[in-house]
Amino acid sequence: MALRATLNAERRTKTGKGVARKLRAGGQVPAVVYGPGAESVSLSLETREVENLFESISVDNTIVSLAVKGEDDEIQTLVRDIQTHPYRPAILHVDFFRIQEGVAVQLEVPVHLLGTPIGVKEEGGVMEQVVHDLPIRCVPALIPESIDLDVSHLTLGDSLHVSDLDMPEGVEVLLEEERTVCSVLMPKLVLEEPEVDEEEDVEVLRVGEEEEAAEETEAGADEEPQEEGEG
Repeated sequence: MALRATLNAERRTKTGKGVARKLRAGGQVPAVVYGPGAESVSLSLETREVENLFESISVDNTIVSLAVKGEDDEIQTLVRDIQTHPYRPAILHVDFFRIQEGVAVQLEVPVHLLGTPIGVKEEGGVMEQVVHDLPIRCVPALIPESIDLDVSHLTLGDSLHVSDLDMPEGVEVLLEEERTVCSVLMPKLVLEEPEVDEEEDVEVLRVGEEEEAAEETEAGADEEPQEEGEG
């Protein structure tokens, strides 16, 4: 059921903007683990390993086991937040939430639509998916890889709702049953955009302002988050 992956990590005792910048310059990403029943733990991760892992997994619903250097027991976590640079493909900071076997957690899983609706193939409609990620609550062992929904029978004007989802036993959906998941609709008319006067003033973000915005983002990433409850 639950997807699992392992990531190497090292404990770090120093925090702050200067420390975080040195870590990034040395090919590492600062991170923190928090959650009920234990103190927050500051870590450093290898940048390349983190990037490769996050590109290959579903970050929202994969259990990530943190193998901390020099420690026997791995820390079981879910990724709670990935802070990235505003205009460069760089990870600035990662937040992990500590989980426990048998203790329910809240997370999101992707909703996959299966098949091509009759209303699309034969009636000229278009499929509109409203809910792409479904908030759920369950114990770690029951975390589903995805929620699959067959839409091949839908005709023009048909919709499926949260109540139509076939949920695994022990998995609670945290959305109202009447919420629409997807619909087959008539295509919307595309209106031509009005011409823009070339002499009209256009606001441009200068390079210096971009750098300032990036520094503010990195400063925020260096702040260690407070522990959160399970909600």
